[in-house]
Amino acid sequence: MNASTSLVPRETSPGGARCPQRSPQRAHAQQRVEGNALHLASVRALLLFALAPIACGVARAAETKGAALTGDYPNLFKTYLGKTDAEVAAKIDSAWQHFFRGDPETQSLYYVLDDGTAYVPDINNRDVRTEGLSYGMMICVQLDHQEEFNRIWKFAKKYMYKKEGPFRGYFTWHTAYNGSMTRADGSEVRGAGPAPDGEEWFVMSLFFASHRWGDGEGDLNYGGQAREILHTMMHKEDEPDHGPATNMLRRDVHQVDFTPHLPGSNFTDPSYHLPAYYELWWRWTKNADDRAFLKALAPASHELFHNAANLKTGLMADYTSFDGKPASFGWRPGHANFRYDAWRTLANPAVDWMWWRSDPWVVQQSNRVLTFLASQGDNLSPCFTVEGEPIEGFDKPVGLVATAGAAALAADRKMGEPWVRKLWELELPEGRYRYYSGLLTFLSLLQVSGNFRVYGPVSP
Repeated sequence: MNASTSLVPRETSPGGARCPQRSPQRAHAQQRVEGNALHLASVRALLLFALAPIACGVARAAETKGAALTGDYPNLFKTYLGKTDAEVAAKIDSAWQHFFRGDPETQSLYYVLDDGTAYVPDINNRDVRTEGLSYGMMICVQLDHQEEFNRIWKFAKKYMYKKEGPFRGYFTWHTAYNGSMTRADGSEVRGAGPAPDGEEWFVMSLFFASHRWGDGEGDLNYGGQAREILHTMMHKEDEPDHGPATNMLRRDVHQVDFTPHLPGSNFTDPSYHLPAYYELWWRWTKNADDRAFLKALAPASHELFHNAANLKTGLMADYTSFDGKPASFGWRPGHANFRYDAWRTLANPAVDWMWWRSDPWVVQQSNRVLTFLASQGDNLSPCFTVEGEPIEGFDKPVGLVATAGAAALAADRKMGEPWVRKLWELELPEGRYRYYSGLLTFLSLLQVSGNFRVYGPVSP
Protein backbone atom coordinates (compact mmCIF):
# COMPACT_ATOMS: atom_id res chain seq x y z
CA MET A 1 0.00 0.00 0.00
CA ASN A 2 1.62 3.36 -1.11
CA ALA A 3 1.48 6.76 0.56
CA SER A 4 -1.30 8.02 -1.70
CA THR A 5 -3.57 5.31 -0.43
CA SER A 6 -2.44 5.18 3.19
CA LEU A 7 -5.15 5.53 5.82
CA VAL A 8 -4.95 7.96 8.72
CA PRO A 9 -5.48 6.52 12.18
CA ARG A 10 -9.18 6.25 13.19
CA GLU A 11 -10.71 7.44 16.45
CA THR A 12 -13.70 6.00 18.20
CA SER A 13 -16.83 8.09 18.60
CA PRO A 14 -18.71 8.11 21.90
CA GLY A 15 -21.17 5.69 20.42
CA GLY A 16 -18.47 3.16 19.66
CA ALA A 17 -18.36 3.65 15.85
CA ARG A 18 -15.07 4.43 14.27
CA CYS A 19 -14.54 7.54 12.09
CA PRO A 20 -11.52 8.92 10.21
CA GLN A 21 -9.35 11.62 11.75
CA ARG A 22 -9.57 14.86 9.71
CA SER A 23 -6.88 17.36 8.68
CA PRO A 24 -7.44 21.08 9.60
CA GLN A 25 -8.28 21.97 5.96
CA ARG A 26 -10.71 19.12 5.60
CA ALA A 27 -12.19 19.87 9.00
CA HIS A 28 -12.81 23.50 8.02
CA ALA A 29 -14.52 22.47 4.80
CA GLN A 30 -16.57 19.90 6.67
CA GLN A 31 -17.60 22.54 9.21
CA ARG A 32 -18.85 24.77 6.37
CA VAL A 33 -20.87 21.88 4.96
CA GLU A 34 -22.23 20.96 8.37
CA GLY A 35 -23.04 24.62 9.06
CA ASN A 36 -24.97 24.93 5.84
CA ALA A 37 -26.81 21.69 6.57
CA LEU A 38 -27.63 22.91 10.09
CA HIS A 39 -28.90 26.19 8.67
CA LEU A 40 -31.08 24.37 6.14
CA ALA A 41 -32.39 22.06 8.84
CA SER A 42 -33.21 25.04 11.05
CA VAL A 43 -35.05 26.77 8.23
CA ARG A 44 -36.94 23.58 7.48
CA ALA A 45 -37.88 23.18 11.15
CA LEU A 46 -39.10 26.78 11.31
CA LEU A 47 -41.18 26.29 8.19
CA LEU A 48 -42.71 23.11 9.57
CA PHE A 49 -43.42 24.87 12.85
CA ALA A 50 -45.05 27.76 11.04
CA LEU A 51 -47.10 25.52 8.78
CA ALA A 52 -48.12 23.09 11.51
CA PRO A 53 -51.18 25.12 12.63
CA ILE A 54 -52.33 25.31 9.02
CA ALA A 55 -51.94 21.57 8.58
CA CYS A 56 -53.68 20.89 11.87
CA GLY A 57 -56.42 23.31 10.93
CA VAL A 58 -56.99 21.47 7.65
CA ALA A 59 -57.09 18.19 9.54
CA ARG A 60 -59.54 19.59 12.07
CA ALA A 61 -61.67 21.00 9.28
CA ALA A 62 -61.82 17.55 7.71
CA GLU A 63 -62.74 16.02 11.04
CA THR A 64 -65.58 18.50 11.51
CA LYS A 65 -67.29 17.55 8.25
CA GLY A 66 -70.39 15.48 8.83
CA ALA A 67 -71.20 12.10 7.37
CA ALA A 68 -73.36 13.63 4.64
CA LEU A 69 -70.19 15.22 3.24
CA THR A 70 -67.65 12.49 3.97
CA GLY A 71 -69.79 9.39 3.44
CA ASP A 72 -68.40 8.00 6.71
CA TYR A 73 -71.49 7.17 8.79
CA PRO A 74 -70.64 6.20 12.39
CA ASN A 75 -71.65 2.78 13.67
CA LEU A 76 -71.68 3.18 17.44
CA PHE A 77 -72.69 -0.43 18.01
CA LYS A 78 -69.38 -1.38 16.45
CA THR A 79 -67.10 1.34 17.86
CA TYR A 80 -68.63 1.51 21.36
CA LEU A 81 -69.89 -2.03 21.95
CA GLY A 82 -67.55 -4.04 19.73
CA LYS A 83 -70.35 -5.60 17.71
CA THR A 84 -69.40 -7.13 14.38
CA ASP A 85 -70.87 -6.09 11.05
CA ALA A 86 -72.74 -9.39 10.96
CA GLU A 87 -74.23 -8.83 14.40
CA VAL A 88 -75.37 -5.32 13.47
CA ALA A 89 -76.88 -6.53 10.20
CA ALA A 90 -78.75 -9.25 12.07
CA LYS A 91 -80.04 -6.69 14.57
CA ILE A 92 -81.45 -4.50 11.79
CA ASP A 93 -82.95 -7.47 9.97
CA SER A 94 -84.64 -8.66 13.18
CA ALA A 95 -86.36 -5.27 13.46
CA TRP A 96 -87.50 -5.51 9.82
CA GLN A 97 -88.84 -9.02 10.33
CA HIS A 98 -90.59 -7.96 13.54
CA PHE A 99 -92.36 -4.85 12.27
CA PHE A 100 -92.87 -5.73 8.59
CA ARG A 101 -93.17 -9.52 8.68
CA GLY A 102 -94.12 -10.28 12.28
CA ASP A 103 -97.24 -11.56 14.02
CA PRO A 104 -100.10 -9.31 12.82
CA GLU A 105 -101.72 -9.41 16.25
CA THR A 106 -98.73 -8.49 18.39
CA GLN A 107 -95.74 -7.37 16.29
CA SER A 108 -96.40 -6.14 12.78
CA LEU A 109 -96.87 -2.50 11.81
CA TYR A 110 -97.34 -3.22 8.10
CA TYR A 111 -100.68 -4.33 6.65
CA VAL A 112 -101.54 -4.76 2.96
CA LEU A 113 -105.08 -4.03 1.76
CA ASP A 114 -106.89 -5.76 -1.09
CA ASP A 115 -106.18 -2.79 -3.39
CA GLY A 116 -102.42 -3.33 -3.03
CA THR A 117 -101.80 -0.35 -0.75
CA ALA A 118 -100.41 -0.77 2.76
CA TYR A 119 -100.76 1.13 6.01
CA VAL A 120 -98.81 1.54 9.25
CA PRO A 121 -101.32 1.65 12.13
CA ASP A 122 -101.31 3.29 15.54
CA ILE A 123 -102.75 0.30 17.37
CA ASN A 124 -103.60 2.16 20.57
CA ASN A 125 -105.53 4.95 18.83
CA ARG A 126 -106.95 2.72 16.08
CA ASP A 127 -105.94 5.00 13.23
CA VAL A 128 -103.37 5.52 10.48
CA ARG A 129 -101.20 8.63 10.69
CA THR A 130 -99.04 10.47 8.18
CA GLU A 131 -96.39 10.34 10.88
CA GLY A 132 -96.30 6.55 10.83
CA LEU A 133 -96.63 6.22 7.06
CA SER A 134 -93.75 8.61 6.46
CA TYR A 135 -91.57 6.91 9.09
CA GLY A 136 -92.33 3.58 7.44
CA MET A 137 -91.35 5.00 4.05
CA MET A 138 -88.06 6.31 5.46
CA ILE A 139 -87.27 2.89 6.93
CA CYS A 140 -88.04 1.26 3.58
CA VAL A 141 -85.88 3.59 1.50
CA GLN A 142 -82.98 3.31 3.93
CA LEU A 143 -83.12 -0.49 3.73
CA ASP A 144 -83.84 -0.65 -0.02
CA HIS A 145 -87.36 -2.09 0.18
CA GLN A 146 -89.03 -0.38 -2.76
CA GLU A 147 -92.16 -2.54 -2.95
CA GLU A 148 -93.16 -1.79 0.63
CA PHE A 149 -92.29 1.88 0.15
CA ASN A 150 -94.57 2.10 -2.89
CA ARG A 151 -97.48 0.40 -1.16
CA ILE A 152 -97.33 2.77 1.83
CA TRP A 153 -97.00 5.83 -0.39
CA LYS A 154 -99.95 4.74 -2.53
CA PHE A 155 -102.11 4.45 0.61
CA ALA A 156 -101.16 7.99 1.58
CA LYS A 157 -101.92 9.38 -1.87
CA LYS A 158 -105.18 7.43 -2.34
CA TYR A 159 -106.74 7.95 1.06
CA MET A 160 -105.08 10.92 2.77
CA TYR A 161 -104.05 13.38 0.07
CA LYS A 162 -106.37 16.38 -0.25
CA LYS A 163 -107.17 16.97 -3.91
CA GLU A 164 -109.52 19.91 -3.45
CA GLY A 165 -110.51 22.64 -1.02
CA PRO A 166 -108.37 25.11 0.91
CA PHE A 167 -105.99 22.38 2.13
CA ARG A 168 -105.42 20.74 -1.25
CA GLY A 169 -101.85 19.57 -1.63
CA TYR A 170 -101.68 18.62 2.06
CA PHE A 171 -102.61 15.32 3.73
CA THR A 172 -105.25 14.45 6.31
CA TRP A 173 -103.15 13.67 9.34
CA HIS A 174 -105.03 10.48 10.27
CA THR A 175 -107.72 8.11 9.00
CA ALA A 176 -109.23 4.74 9.88
CA TYR A 177 -107.45 1.59 8.77
CA ASN A 178 -109.64 1.47 5.65
CA GLY A 179 -108.62 5.00 4.64
CA SER A 180 -111.97 6.60 5.52
CA MET A 181 -112.93 8.66 8.55
CA THR A 182 -115.14 5.86 9.92
CA ARG A 183 -113.75 2.83 11.70
CA ALA A 184 -115.08 -0.68 11.18
CA ASP A 185 -117.06 -0.40 14.41
CA GLY A 186 -118.77 2.78 13.21
CA SER A 187 -116.83 5.20 15.38
CA GLU A 188 -115.56 8.37 13.75
CA VAL A 189 -111.93 9.46 13.34
CA ARG A 190 -112.02 13.11 14.33
CA GLY A 191 -109.77 15.80 12.93
CA ALA A 192 -109.11 15.87 9.20
CA GLY A 193 -106.52 18.65 9.12
CA PRO A 194 -102.84 18.25 8.21
CA ALA A 195 -99.86 17.76 10.53
CA PRO A 196 -96.58 19.10 9.10
CA ASP A 197 -94.29 16.40 10.44
CA GLY A 198 -95.90 13.90 8.09
CA GLU A 199 -95.34 16.12 5.07
CA GLU A 200 -91.74 16.77 6.10
CA TRP A 201 -90.90 13.07 6.32
CA PHE A 202 -92.82 12.36 3.10
CA VAL A 203 -90.72 14.94 1.27
CA MET A 204 -87.43 13.59 2.58
CA SER A 205 -88.34 9.95 1.93
CA LEU A 206 -89.50 10.72 -1.60
CA PHE A 207 -86.35 12.66 -2.43
CA PHE A 208 -84.23 9.75 -1.21
CA ALA A 209 -86.35 7.31 -3.23
CA SER A 210 -85.85 9.45 -6.33
CA HIS A 211 -82.09 9.43 -5.92
CA ARG A 212 -81.84 5.78 -4.91
CA TRP A 213 -84.29 4.14 -7.30
CA GLY A 214 -85.03 6.72 -9.99
CA ASP A 215 -88.38 8.28 -10.81
CA GLY A 216 -91.34 6.46 -12.25
CA GLU A 217 -94.68 7.73 -13.56
CA GLY A 218 -97.55 9.40 -11.73
CA ASP A 219 -97.44 8.90 -7.97
CA LEU A 220 -94.15 7.04 -8.38
CA ASN A 221 -92.43 10.09 -9.80
CA TYR A 222 -90.83 10.41 -6.41
CA GLY A 223 -88.85 13.56 -7.04
CA GLY A 224 -91.77 15.35 -8.66
CA GLN A 225 -94.05 14.39 -5.78
CA ALA A 226 -91.52 15.64 -3.23
CA ARG A 227 -91.14 18.98 -4.99
CA GLU A 228 -94.92 19.46 -5.25
CA ILE A 229 -95.45 18.87 -1.54
CA LEU A 230 -92.53 21.08 -0.57
CA HIS A 231 -93.80 23.87 -2.82
CA THR A 232 -97.22 23.74 -1.14
CA MET A 233 -95.60 23.79 2.30
CA MET A 234 -93.87 27.05 1.33
CA HIS A 235 -96.50 28.70 -0.88
CA LYS A 236 -99.98 27.70 0.31
CA GLU A 237 -100.74 31.33 1.19
CA ASP A 238 -99.91 32.38 -2.38
CA GLU A 239 -103.00 30.50 -3.58
CA PRO A 240 -105.91 32.96 -3.98
CA ASP A 241 -108.46 30.56 -2.45
CA HIS A 242 -106.38 29.16 0.40
CA GLY A 243 -108.97 30.26 2.97
CA PRO A 244 -107.95 29.29 6.50
CA ALA A 245 -105.02 27.21 5.27
CA THR A 246 -101.55 28.61 5.85
CA ASN A 247 -98.00 27.66 4.94
CA MET A 248 -96.49 24.83 6.94
CA LEU A 249 -93.14 26.57 6.72
CA ARG A 250 -93.60 30.06 8.13
CA ARG A 251 -91.85 32.56 5.88
CA ASP A 252 -91.59 35.26 8.57
CA VAL A 253 -89.79 33.15 11.20
CA HIS A 254 -88.35 30.39 8.96
CA GLN A 255 -89.89 27.67 11.12
CA VAL A 256 -92.34 24.83 10.73
CA ASP A 257 -95.64 25.46 12.51
CA PHE A 258 -97.72 22.99 14.50
CA THR A 259 -100.61 23.03 12.02
CA PRO A 260 -101.15 25.03 8.81
CA HIS A 261 -104.19 26.78 10.27
CA LEU A 262 -105.09 28.65 13.44
CA PRO A 263 -104.38 28.32 16.29
CA GLY A 264 -101.56 25.87 15.49
CA SER A 265 -99.98 28.15 12.92
CA ASN A 266 -99.02 30.50 15.73
CA PHE A 267 -96.69 28.11 17.54
CA THR A 268 -94.40 25.20 16.81
CA ASP A 269 -93.46 21.71 17.94
CA PRO A 270 -89.66 21.41 18.42
CA SER A 271 -89.79 17.75 17.41
CA TYR A 272 -91.06 18.83 13.98
CA HIS A 273 -87.80 20.71 13.36
CA LEU A 274 -85.56 18.67 11.06
CA PRO A 275 -82.48 20.76 10.21
CA ALA A 276 -80.68 17.72 8.80
CA TYR A 277 -83.36 17.52 6.11
CA TYR A 278 -83.54 21.25 5.47
CA GLU A 279 -79.85 21.25 4.53
CA LEU A 280 -80.71 18.95 1.67
CA TRP A 281 -83.91 20.69 0.56
CA TRP A 282 -82.20 23.97 -0.26
CA ARG A 283 -79.47 22.12 -2.14
CA TRP A 284 -82.09 20.35 -4.25
CA THR A 285 -84.19 23.46 -5.04
CA LYS A 286 -83.54 25.49 -8.19
CA ASN A 287 -85.70 28.58 -7.61
CA ALA A 288 -83.42 31.23 -6.11
CA ASP A 289 -86.01 32.69 -3.71
CA ASP A 290 -87.14 29.29 -2.47
CA ARG A 291 -83.54 28.18 -2.15
CA ALA A 292 -82.69 31.20 0.01
CA PHE A 293 -85.75 30.63 2.18
CA LEU A 294 -85.01 26.94 2.69
CA LYS A 295 -81.37 27.68 3.46
CA ALA A 296 -82.51 29.81 6.40
CA LEU A 297 -84.55 26.99 7.99
CA ALA A 298 -81.72 25.02 9.59
CA PRO A 299 -80.16 28.03 11.41
CA ALA A 300 -83.62 29.01 12.65
CA SER A 301 -84.15 25.49 13.98
CA HIS A 302 -80.79 25.58 15.71
CA GLU A 303 -81.81 28.79 17.43
CA LEU A 304 -85.16 27.30 18.41
CA PHE A 305 -83.41 24.29 19.97
CA HIS A 306 -81.10 26.60 21.94
CA ASN A 307 -84.05 28.56 23.29
CA ALA A 308 -86.31 25.59 23.97
CA ALA A 309 -83.85 23.34 25.83
CA ASN A 310 -83.87 23.75 29.59
CA LEU A 311 -80.42 24.84 30.74
CA LYS A 312 -80.35 22.29 33.55
CA THR A 313 -82.03 19.22 32.09
CA GLY A 314 -81.82 19.74 28.34
CA LEU A 315 -85.50 18.82 28.08
CA MET A 316 -87.75 20.59 25.56
CA ALA A 317 -91.50 20.98 25.70
CA ASP A 318 -93.85 19.33 23.23
CA TYR A 319 -95.04 22.74 22.04
CA THR A 320 -93.30 26.09 22.18
CA SER A 321 -93.67 29.58 20.82
CA PHE A 322 -91.36 30.42 17.95
CA ASP A 323 -88.89 31.83 20.48
CA GLY A 324 -88.74 28.52 22.32
CA LYS A 325 -90.92 29.26 25.36
CA PRO A 326 -93.08 26.29 26.42
CA ALA A 327 -96.65 26.63 25.20
CA SER A 328 -99.89 24.94 26.24
CA PHE A 329 -103.50 25.47 25.27
CA GLY A 330 -106.85 24.51 26.72
CA TRP A 331 -107.58 22.22 23.81
CA ARG A 332 -104.16 20.56 24.16
CA PRO A 333 -103.37 20.62 27.90
CA GLY A 334 -100.03 19.53 29.32
CA HIS A 335 -97.89 20.07 26.25
CA ALA A 336 -95.76 22.74 27.88
CA ASN A 337 -94.00 19.69 29.34
CA PHE A 338 -91.58 17.12 27.94
CA ARG A 339 -93.98 14.48 26.66
CA TYR A 340 -94.13 11.94 23.85
CA ASP A 341 -93.62 14.30 20.92
CA ALA A 342 -90.55 15.70 22.65
CA TRP A 343 -88.85 12.30 22.77
CA ARG A 344 -87.80 13.07 19.20
CA THR A 345 -85.93 16.20 20.28
CA LEU A 346 -83.12 13.92 21.47
CA ALA A 347 -82.65 12.30 18.06
CA ASN A 348 -83.30 15.09 15.55
CA PRO A 349 -80.50 17.46 16.66
CA ALA A 350 -78.09 14.52 16.95
CA VAL A 351 -78.83 13.32 13.41
CA ASP A 352 -78.23 16.88 12.20
CA TRP A 353 -74.87 16.83 13.96
CA MET A 354 -74.02 13.40 12.56
CA TRP A 355 -74.83 14.45 9.00
CA TRP A 356 -73.60 18.05 8.93
CA ARG A 357 -71.58 19.02 12.06
CA SER A 358 -73.11 22.48 11.74
CA ASP A 359 -73.94 23.38 15.37
CA PRO A 360 -71.40 22.37 18.07
CA TRP A 361 -73.95 23.28 20.74
CA VAL A 362 -75.66 19.96 19.99
CA VAL A 363 -72.77 18.14 21.68
CA GLN A 364 -73.32 20.07 24.92
CA GLN A 365 -77.07 19.62 24.62
CA SER A 366 -76.83 15.87 24.08
CA ASN A 367 -74.45 15.51 27.03
CA ARG A 368 -76.82 17.56 29.18
CA VAL A 369 -80.01 15.66 28.40
CA LEU A 370 -78.37 12.23 28.63
CA THR A 371 -76.81 13.14 31.96
CA PHE A 372 -80.24 14.15 33.24
CA LEU A 373 -81.90 10.96 32.05
CA ALA A 374 -79.10 8.87 33.57
CA SER A 375 -79.72 10.61 36.91
CA GLN A 376 -83.23 9.13 36.96
CA GLY A 377 -81.97 5.60 37.39
CA ASP A 378 -83.69 2.48 36.09
CA ASN A 379 -87.25 3.67 36.76
CA LEU A 380 -87.28 6.26 33.99
CA SER A 381 -90.49 8.21 33.63
CA PRO A 382 -91.80 8.75 30.08
CA CYS A 383 -92.69 12.39 30.77
CA PHE A 384 -91.26 15.31 32.74
CA THR A 385 -91.68 18.97 33.29
CA VAL A 386 -88.89 20.72 31.42
CA GLU A 387 -87.35 21.42 34.84
CA GLY A 388 -87.10 17.67 35.44
CA GLU A 389 -90.04 16.69 37.64
CA PRO A 390 -91.38 13.26 36.58
CA ILE A 391 -94.91 13.06 35.19
CA GLU A 392 -96.85 9.83 35.09
CA GLY A 393 -97.34 8.40 31.60
CA PHE A 394 -99.34 5.58 30.05
CA ASP A 395 -96.55 3.23 28.97
CA LYS A 396 -92.91 2.32 29.42
CA PRO A 397 -90.52 4.87 27.87
CA VAL A 398 -89.12 2.50 25.25
CA GLY A 399 -89.11 5.18 22.55
CA LEU A 400 -87.38 7.62 24.88
CA VAL A 401 -84.60 5.13 25.61
CA ALA A 402 -84.26 4.56 21.87
CA THR A 403 -83.92 8.25 21.01
CA ALA A 404 -81.47 8.65 23.89
CA GLY A 405 -79.37 6.06 22.09
CA ALA A 406 -79.57 8.20 18.96
CA ALA A 407 -78.52 11.27 20.98
CA ALA A 408 -75.22 9.46 21.56
CA LEU A 409 -74.34 10.33 17.96
CA ALA A 410 -73.55 13.84 19.23
CA ALA A 411 -72.70 13.19 22.88
CA ASP A 412 -69.28 12.48 24.36
CA ARG A 413 -68.62 8.76 24.61
CA LYS A 414 -68.77 8.73 28.41
CA MET A 415 -72.36 9.97 28.33
CA GLY A 416 -73.43 8.26 25.12
CA GLU A 417 -72.11 4.73 25.37
CA PRO A 418 -74.47 3.56 28.16
CA TRP A 419 -77.46 4.65 26.08
CA VAL A 420 -76.12 2.93 22.97
CA ARG A 421 -75.94 -0.24 25.04
CA LYS A 422 -79.51 0.28 26.30
CA LEU A 423 -80.70 0.73 22.72
CA TRP A 424 -78.96 -2.46 21.66
CA GLU A 425 -80.52 -4.38 24.54
CA LEU A 426 -84.07 -3.04 24.06
CA GLU A 427 -86.71 -5.63 23.36
CA LEU A 428 -88.67 -4.68 20.27
CA PRO A 429 -92.09 -3.41 21.39
CA GLU A 430 -95.10 -5.64 21.06
CA GLY A 431 -98.79 -5.23 21.77
CA ARG A 432 -100.98 -2.20 22.10
CA TYR A 433 -98.25 0.46 22.32
CA ARG A 434 -95.87 -0.91 19.70
CA TYR A 435 -96.55 1.81 17.10
CA TYR A 436 -94.76 4.94 18.33
CA SER A 437 -92.05 3.35 20.45
CA GLY A 438 -91.53 0.70 17.80
CA LEU A 439 -90.97 3.15 14.97
CA LEU A 440 -88.67 5.33 17.07
CA THR A 441 -86.71 2.24 18.06
CA PHE A 442 -86.34 1.12 14.44
CA LEU A 443 -85.26 4.59 13.30
CA SER A 444 -82.79 4.86 16.18
CA LEU A 445 -81.29 1.47 15.31
CA LEU A 446 -80.73 2.71 11.76
CA GLN A 447 -79.27 6.02 12.91
CA VAL A 448 -76.85 4.55 15.44
CA SER A 449 -75.72 1.67 13.19
CA GLY A 450 -74.64 3.87 10.27
CA ASN A 451 -77.67 2.87 8.20
CA PHE A 452 -79.43 6.25 8.17
CA ARG A 453 -77.87 7.83 5.12
CA VAL A 454 -78.23 10.63 2.62
CA TYR A 455 -79.13 9.52 -0.89
CA GLY A 456 -78.44 12.24 -3.43
CA PRO A 457 -75.87 14.95 -4.16
CA VAL A 458 -74.73 17.16 -1.29
CA SER A 459 -72.69 19.79 -3.12
CA PRO A 460 -74.34 23.25 -2.96
